[in-house]
Amino acid sequence: MTSTDLIRIAEVGDVALDLAAHEKAVADPRAGAVVSFQGVVRDHDGGRSVTALEYEGHPSAAAVLREVAAEIAADPDVYAVAISHRVGALRIGDVALVAAVSTAHRAAAFAACARLVDEAKARLPIWKHQVFTDGTDEWVNCP
Repeated sequence: MTSTDLIRIAEVGDVALDLAAHEKAVADPRAGAVVSFQGVVRDHDGGRSVTALEYEGHPSAAAVLREVAAEIAADPDVYAVAISHRVGALRIGDVALVAAVSTAHRAAAFAACARLVDEAKARLPIWKHQVFTDGTDEWVNCP
């Protein structure tokens, strides 16, 4: 079995994300641990209040996300990986990123999920446009 066979979900899209579906996707009878993460849109950033947010992705974003997932799935401790990032207009409280990983033991699952999220955030060509209550705006992670 290759690492790509262990990727159950790796998607970029404009629909609401479902944490339970990601956790279910990585379920494995050998797994003693499933660790998941939700990145939620917050109402502030850098000490300023956020009123609106939109994510915009490069056409290569889904392929990059699959590459990141494959790298994490290549870890011999990992049984399965699922990750999705949402694009488009999001509201405060909406889920922007969901990740789940299964392994035999909790320490490996926590470590793998953290690597998955960190690598996705570092490498995904997805940019965040934030609008603040004072009327100013900024692009985050935009080259």
